[in-house]
Amino acid sequence: MSAHMNRPEIGRYQIRLHGQLDESWSDWFEGFTLTNESDGTTTLTGPITDQAALHGLLRRVGDLGVTLISVNVLPSTNPHPKEH
Repeated sequence: MSAHMNRPEIGRYQIRLHGQLDESWSDWFEGFTLTNESDGTTTLTGPITDQAALHGLLRRVGDLGVTLISVNVLPSTNPHPKEH
């Protein structure tokens, strides 16, 4: 295992939960957008600064007692494309 694999991913994450959370939970997940999907799930989308922040967010999800479906790192968007 290389040292690179041990580094935390810093960027935007998408976390899917079973069930739907209403907008009153937005403050609890500060910095994240809550989206209720048509399939009965909730998607949280927002920035994670380091591995500790990710674990903290996952603890909050666990404290709610909802089922975690997935955690995905979103592709970064390059503000300076190489095309001229």
